[in-house]
Amino acid sequence: MTPRNRRNSTRDERPDRGIPEATVARLPIYLRALTALSEQGITTSSSEDLATSAGVNSAKLRKDLSYLGSYGTRGVGYDVDYLRYQIAREIGLTQDWPVVIVGIGNLGQALANYSGFASRGFQIVSLIDADRQRVGEQVGDLEIAAYADLAEIVEKHGVAIGVIATPAPAAQGVCDDLVAVGVTSILNFAPAVLSVPDGVDVRKVDLSIELQILAYHEQRKAMSDDVLAPPGLPVPEPPAVTVEVESA
Repeated sequence: MTPRNRRNSTRDERPDRGIPEATVARLPIYLRALTALSEQGITTSSSEDLATSAGVNSAKLRKDLSYLGSYGTRGVGYDVDYLRYQIAREIGLTQDWPVVIVGIGNLGQALANYSGFASRGFQIVSLIDADRQRVGEQVGDLEIAAYADLAEIVEKHGVAIGVIATPAPAAQGVCDDLVAVGVTSILNFAPAVLSVPDGVDVRKVDLSIELQILAYHEQRKAMSDDVLAPPGLPVPEPPAVTVEVESA
C-alpha cells in the first residue's frame, strides 16, 4: 500500500471532527511542548503547565484539546505520552510522509539538510531542480533529480506534499506542475502568492514578512515621542487638507 493510500485509509477510519483551522495551527505547538516535557521525564501535566510550555492561555488549550476528545483527568492533568500520541495521530504523524523539494538553491539545500523533518514524520524522498547542470549533484543523502522526472518521482514515492523553494517568477509554474501530477499539499517558501484549485492546500512561509513583524515589535520597544520615522526613510509631508465651504 502506498503512503498516499495509507493516508486515505486513515481518514476513512476516523470521522471528520470539524476542528477549526486556528486550533489545527496550534496542535503542532502542543505536540512540541509535550515532546519537550516527555524528554524531561515528565509523565503528567496540568493544563496550566502545558499551556505555559506552549505559550497560550490554559482556557484556549483546554478548548482546543476538547475537539480531540477527553484526554485529561480532573485533579491529575494530562498523560503526556498518551496526549502526545493522540495529537500526532490527529495531525497524521503516526506515519512517514514522503516530501519532494523543488528548487535546490541555498534555501532548498538548507531545507534538504534539516534533520528535524525525519524526526517529525517527514521523509525527503527527492530533490528536484530545473538546472540540468545540477542533476546528479549530491546534497546530503540525496542526488538532485531532473525537473522532467517530477511526475515519475511523485508516482514512485506516493508523494502528497511538495516544497517550493524556487525564485518567485517560477513558483506558480512549479505549483501548477505539482498539482497536475497529484500533489495536494504545498509548502511555499517563494515570495509569491500561489493560485491553486479546490482540494489543494498551500502554506506560505515568507521570511521577509516574519522579519518585518519582528521589526515592528523592535520599533515599538524603542519608540519615543521624538522618533518620527525609521532611520533612512524621509518624513513625508502631511497631505494638504481642502475645506469646502458651502455658499449660502
